[in-house]
Amino acid sequence: MSIPSLSLVGAGPGDPELITLKAIRTIGAADVILYDALANEDLLQYARPDAVKQFVGKRFGCHALSQQEINDLIISYAFSHGQVVRLKGGDPFVFGRAGEEIDAARAHGIAVQVIPGISSALAVPASQMIPLTCRGVNESFWVTTGTTRSGDISEDIRLAAQSSATVILLMAMSKLETIMEIFASYGKAETPVAIIQDGTTSREKIVIGKVKDIVYRAQYEEMGNPAIIMVGEVVNLHPSLIKEYVNLEAGTRAVNSKT
Repeated sequence: MSIPSLSLVGAGPGDPELITLKAIRTIGAADVILYDALANEDLLQYARPDAVKQFVGKRFGCHALSQQEINDLIISYAFSHGQVVRLKGGDPFVFGRAGEEIDAARAHGIAVQVIPGISSALAVPASQMIPLTCRGVNESFWVTTGTTRSGDISEDIRLAAQSSATVILLMAMSKLETIMEIFASYGKAETPVAIIQDGTTSREKIVIGKVKDIVYRAQYEEMGNPAIIMVGEVVNLHPSLIKEYVNLEAGTRAVNSKT
């Protein structure tokens, strides 16, 4: 039997091709795979046929297992089977509760390794050709969760709303209206916002608006989880908005030439 071990593997943002070679090799060597709701199940094709594959996903309002139950499974499977892969959407260390699972494994003498993954905070805007930073527009970006462990709005959102940085919000759709009110209260009502649902997958869709109207636009388009919310002037660099600007400029030039 394999030596008890835990590998926290980043599954990437949704597209099964956006995963590292090291992650694929680690999945292929696993005796047990415990995978999340945001990990594309197509990645299980890389697992051995005899590997145990168990869904332990968590999403807003729907938890298959509690975190403690997942920790217990990791420990139990590590000692009964050997190599356990904890397959997490995005990157394990970006709001993935990896620290709790590492602590549980180490407390029982189980060896741990982390295989980084591509976070949706980075990949999803890129899939829509929206840069996180752009010279002359902004110099930094924030990545924050919509709510804290207690379910309250993160105070970091208030700090982010006062900056010129691009702000990426994960797991925040349930608090969208309240969050936009915070941004508006700091004079950001006209700041552009993009909401991207199911990013990097065939189901991807996007809604673009401003802080003052994005809630209504999202409701009209029936946007939901999983989605990222992107607030900042870089949203204006989305190809659809650039095209509109180019067409507007062309129309203005045509009118001027006639006059």
